[in-house]
Amino acid sequence: MFDGNFRTAVDKRTAPLGRSLARLGVSPDLLTGIGVVGSLAAAVVIALGDLGLGAVLLLLGIVPDLLDGPLAKAAQAVSKRGAFFDSFADRVSDLAVFSGIGIYLIARGDQLFGILSFIGYGLASLISYQRAKAESLGFNAKGGLMERAERVLLLLMGVTFPALLQIALVAVAAGSVLTVVQRFLKIWRQASHHPDRIQAASRMENLRRANRRRRSRDRGSLRGFLNTYEMRNFSGRKGGFRRR
Repeated sequence: MFDGNFRTAVDKRTAPLGRSLARLGVSPDLLTGIGVVGSLAAAVVIALGDLGLGAVLLLLGIVPDLLDGPLAKAAQAVSKRGAFFDSFADRVSDLAVFSGIGIYLIARGDQLFGILSFIGYGLASLISYQRAKAESLGFNAKGGLMERAERVLLLLMGVTFPALLQIALVAVAAGSVLTVVQRFLKIWRQASHHPDRIQAASRMENLRRANRRRRSRDRGSLRGFLNTYEMRNFSGRKGGFRRR
């Protein structure tokens, strides 16, 4: 949802910061690494029970992640390696934050919502996999109600205001389930109208027709064999009657 509705507006505001960082010689990979370190530190602090400091560290981890893309564009350093590192860093950050929240809740005796936090990470990974696999096949899988930006903002809200943490986890889980369904249907529709799919359907239909023709020939050959056998049998019996 964020990519479709707010990405352009946010990019306009972060582009000047990206150009400033590029003039300072800051590396996009450095920002990505700082974001991961911030998320890991936030996860540890949250797991230990300090949600206030955890929220600050989580915010410090979000800001570099928001700026590494504009910096890469401004520095003309966009690359496949950078895209891979950024995506991998996002997955590590998701795992750390969801795990930190889950451990915090379980330690407080709230097993249900602690487990829900880990389920949220599983759903987040599934959403990410859908996009990665679809794009590797040439399909578009962007969009959905609960993309990474929405997840991070809800978790940040829940950690900042502990009374809303359970509500945030429920919202993340429910929105993620809906997003999985949305992306699955989007990819399925694209794949169903893809030339490969049409050609495969055509090949299957030709194979079914060939099988029907072969079965028809086999039945005809069998009937012919049985008729010949019966005629020979009948002739043999008739000849035996004559010899008597």
